[in-house]
Amino acid sequence: MAKNLPNTDFIIVLVTTANKEEAKKISQVLLKEKLIACANIINPVTSFFHWSGKIDRCEECLVVMKSRMDLFSELAQRVKGLHSYEVPEVLAFPIVAGSEAYLNWMSGVLK
Repeated sequence: MAKNLPNTDFIIVLVTTANKEEAKKISQVLLKEKLIACANIINPVTSFFHWSGKIDRCEECLVVMKSRMDLFSELAQRVKGLHSYEVPEVLAFPIVAGSEAYLNWMSGVLK
């Protein structure tokens, strides 16, 4: 039987970008503003999606960011303002558990 894990208020945020430069720019701004504790850039990823009535495909970067739920709204607005896409992907997933030391570090670097 699985033991109940405590909920945290930390999140993982996924953002795809057109290229690595855009991924770096967005990550740096969010780090400076303490909206994220960390960003990992995965390059390239191949994305398939519906757009303008057809199925499209492109090579993108995926940015995996660590943050806190109460910062998500501000984080999402900043991404939208910095991003080149008309409809950028900004998705948050809860972190249900993590190493105490890492979560404490995140607490210390986020605003």
